[in-house]
Amino acid sequence: MGTAADDEESVFEEYRDRVDAPLRRLFREYGTPELHWLVGGMIANVFARATSLVPPIVLGVAIDAVFLDRAGYDLLFLPDRFVPGTDAAQFWLSVTLIVGSFLATAVFTWIYGVAANNFAHRVMHAVRVESFEKMQSLDMWFFDGKQTGEVMSVLNNDATNLERFLDNALQNSVRLGVMVLGIALVLFTENPQLAALTLVAVPLMVGFTWWFMRAVEPRYTDQRESVGNLNTRLENALGGMQLVKTSGTESYETDRVRDASFSYFRDTMAVLKLNYVYRPGMELFAGLAFATTFLVGGLWLTTGTAPGPLTGTLSAGQFVTFLFLTQRFTAPLAEVSNIVDSYQNAKASSERVFGLQDVPRRITDGDGDVTLTDPVGRVSYDDVTFGYEDGDPGAPTTADDGDAAWADGGVAAAAGDAAGPDESAEEDPVIDGVDFVAEPGETVAFVGPTGAGKSTLVKLLLRLYDVDEGAIRIDGHDVREIETASLRSSLGYVSQDTFLFDGSVADNVRYGRFDADREAVVAACEAAEADEFVRNLPDGYDTRIGERGVKLSGGQRQRLSIARTVLQDPEILILDEATSAVDTETELLIQRSLDRLAADRTTFVIAHRLSTIKDADRILVLEDGRIVERGGHEELLTADGLYAKLWGVQAGEIESLPSAFLEQARERRAETLSDDD
Repeated sequence: MGTAADDEESVFEEYRDRVDAPLRRLFREYGTPELHWLVGGMIANVFARATSLVPPIVLGVAIDAVFLDRAGYDLLFLPDRFVPGTDAAQFWLSVTLIVGSFLATAVFTWIYGVAANNFAHRVMHAVRVESFEKMQSLDMWFFDGKQTGEVMSVLNNDATNLERFLDNALQNSVRLGVMVLGIALVLFTENPQLAALTLVAVPLMVGFTWWFMRAVEPRYTDQRESVGNLNTRLENALGGMQLVKTSGTESYETDRVRDASFSYFRDTMAVLKLNYVYRPGMELFAGLAFATTFLVGGLWLTTGTAPGPLTGTLSAGQFVTFLFLTQRFTAPLAEVSNIVDSYQNAKASSERVFGLQDVPRRITDGDGDVTLTDPVGRVSYDDVTFGYEDGDPGAPTTADDGDAAWADGGVAAAAGDAAGPDESAEEDPVIDGVDFVAEPGETVAFVGPTGAGKSTLVKLLLRLYDVDEGAIRIDGHDVREIETASLRSSLGYVSQDTFLFDGSVADNVRYGRFDADREAVVAACEAAEADEFVRNLPDGYDTRIGERGVKLSGGQRQRLSIARTVLQDPEILILDEATSAVDTETELLIQRSLDRLAADRTTFVIAHRLSTIKDADRILVLEDGRIVERGGHEELLTADGLYAKLWGVQAGEIESLPSAFLEQARERRAETLSDDD
């Protein structure tokens, strides 16, 4: 049984379908700067293929002139004045030309290989880097629920397919063209009638190739899609291995991987079935061309008379040249299937690469960029309204706001009941008319049930999304007018979901402040209550902590995250349930470091436990995206509203929210919706 995500369209499908002539675009945008490598490789390839045709020609002339003594030593590319007069000298000349042609072929092939690989790898280096850079610039709606495995497939597998095409198939296409044209020229020069008979298979092979390309293209597209889906499924399963094991759902995940793998198998077989028709077919056409040449030429020589409508004579040397060159002609034509394979694969991959690159950005720096210089830290939300658009792939609904369960002992469930069911939640704004001001140095806390909009409020401040109505201002500047890098460098964000890179402790703490010295890193860790445990690690600050910091506990990871923010020294601080996933003792340590960090800064706190924010300068209680209560801790307790009831639940004074209060909450919400109408 698949998930809803399994049934969604590909992340890039809409934009991929809009890509026009993807391979032409690849050459235009990325190949042009490296064109000198391509041209050099092409020229060397032409010379390599041309010199490889010399031995059969020399051999044919030598047979007739030296061994059979039935013709003069007449080579197309050698002036008569360079031809010696004796058979022995002509023999040694033939040997020299054959050996020289092999040496020349080897040299030009080496030059072609170096140039072709330089072109291919330089182009794909640029494609990978620019695609990754573009991916990083995309808005958060792109990453909300997106399939990381598919993105990895584009940056890795699809880029590799393009690299193989540029490295092998492109140059092989040139080699094929040179070989076919060169061989055709030589054969028509030797004997036009037999040449026409030998080459009659070429138009048949061209038509067969055209049919194959039209038939296989959609199958390659499906195959690339299934590769992305399989990568996504594997990445999700491996990333959530702890959940899988603790839930005992190994068989369920195996079934999902089996389904994705079978889809890939099915789509791959659909491609291979056509290949099994095309490749033998091309080899059959090429083989028939060789067999026809051998049959007609053999009869011509053995009978001494041109068979059928053919006229003239055919020498033994010419016949040998025809056989050698037809065999040379057969092999490249039989390889057309590999070139077509690579072309179709590269076309599908380039569509996906440019599909990623064409995903639009919504969060962009305005024309009048404002740079924050030593901001005072006054933050105002002016009648802010925001909702995730239905067209945003993966945009969370109000029930998936990023707010974690914010209370113990069933409080989240009770608060959810208070909000009541809302089947039209996706159509309602997540933030609705929020208006408040945080003065410099104040601490403002957001509390409310899951899905109330708390995390969304701070994401709007970080400008991970843009407001639909109203404005958010820092020191009077609309955040949409502030240079994005300047804005985010002034904000420090400590999330409940701590992310650490695979590297040393010191490298993770200085992430974003890469020029910080060891003393600054240690001071930041001391401020975050992390120095003691770091020094007890095997290599101290140089200890590698593994991917996502797997070698550390949750509390240790959280304290390193706080240390990283301390080192950043932001003017405005955002604490998004920073102690929600740790034990009480660790929470006390972390809370102490957070209090130290928040001193004299404008601070926004999303509360998990209400006891951690009772000393905030102002507490804003959110429900359904609106501020329903505001004030200090004692003031809100005196008001005996939602905050007071939830405080009572967490303090153990009441076991749960009373049904009468829940009913009042439902009525209050219904009245609010009615007023909106």
